[in-house]
Amino acid sequence: MRERIKSSEPGLSGVPILLGVTGSIAAYKAAELASRLSQAGAEVRAVLTAAAREFITPLTFETLTGHPVPGGMFGPGRSRGTAHITLADFPRLVVIAPVSADFIGKLAGGLADDLLSAVVMATRAPVLLAPGMNSGMWESPAVEENVRRLRKRGVEFVGPESGYLACGYEGAGRLASLEAILEAITALLSRP
Repeated sequence: MRERIKSSEPGLSGVPILLGVTGSIAAYKAAELASRLSQAGAEVRAVLTAAAREFITPLTFETLTGHPVPGGMFGPGRSRGTAHITLADFPRLVVIAPVSADFIGKLAGGLADDLLSAVVMATRAPVLLAPGMNSGMWESPAVEENVRRLRKRGVEFVGPESGYLACGYEGAGRLASLEAILEAITALLSRP
């Protein structure tokens, strides 16, 4: 008889987590994060931006989490009612991994023009961002300013790390390790 295997990530059993994925080559690593969170017993729902869907498919996340991935705020596959509010009310924590420079700018500017940004705008849950981008983008004055603005609003960050980047460069911008992201998730969830 087959049994589902649960990992030993502490404190995640039954915890509702919304996993956002944005357009970055590191999007494939979000699949492993979804898997690890699900194995730990977390109830994971994934939301992918249009750019993320260029790197990885919703089917991957539907398979790993056991939940459908919404297609967007409008059009086919939209749930009845206001999907962004339903999703905003769902989690104890919103994790966006990877988060692109574009999406950081969108959040810092208060834009809510797609499902994931609208969810972040409407949620009362803590938000954890794990950047993944080229080092030139991460070190740009615009991204640095946007990160400062988001931190001032209480948004948490994990990473990025330095190392080899998919674009062939080496430097800061690499998505934090899954272990670092999981540690940050556990630490945020353990706060009163």
